[in-house]
Amino acid sequence: MVMEKSKVFRDITESKEYQRTRNLRQHGNVTVFEHSVYVASTSLKISKKLHIKVDEDVMIKCALLHDYFLYDWHDKDHPKLHGFRHASIAAENADRDFGLTKKEYKAIRSHMFPLNLRLPSSREALVLTLADKYCAASETIKTRKNRRVMKRKAAKA
Repeated sequence: MVMEKSKVFRDITESKEYQRTRNLRQHGNVTVFEHSVYVASTSLKISKKLHIKVDEDVMIKCALLHDYFLYDWHDKDHPKLHGFRHASIAAENADRDFGLTKKEYKAIRSHMFPLNLRLPSSREALVLTLADKYCAASETIKTRKNRRVMKRKAAKA
């Protein structure tokens, strides 16, 4: 499946509500929107590479909405203990704005395992958890590398 041609992908990413994620930072300069699309794409790649049968529409929906917490967690006014709490907040927001099945809700709530101690209970939840960890680490490393490069360039100037 080409993710961008998916009706689920278009319905979520083109919605007014979801457009808010374009203005919320996630890791470094990466927005929640960019991170979530990266997680959706990576989730599909992981499931194919590891031959894990998933419902691709459920996978895309969960990946796009797994960080749908709708606040900038870098600001001092955000809810405390973001890493522990945002999965539940994202699931509640996603259910309110897009409607979730029980399976989708549980997948979003468990994506921070082992931090939130909710075990992934479906193949989609497991793949989402793995993809999110991979993407977050990749974005964080890239951001740190870019900062070092910029500092070196500034020192030479």
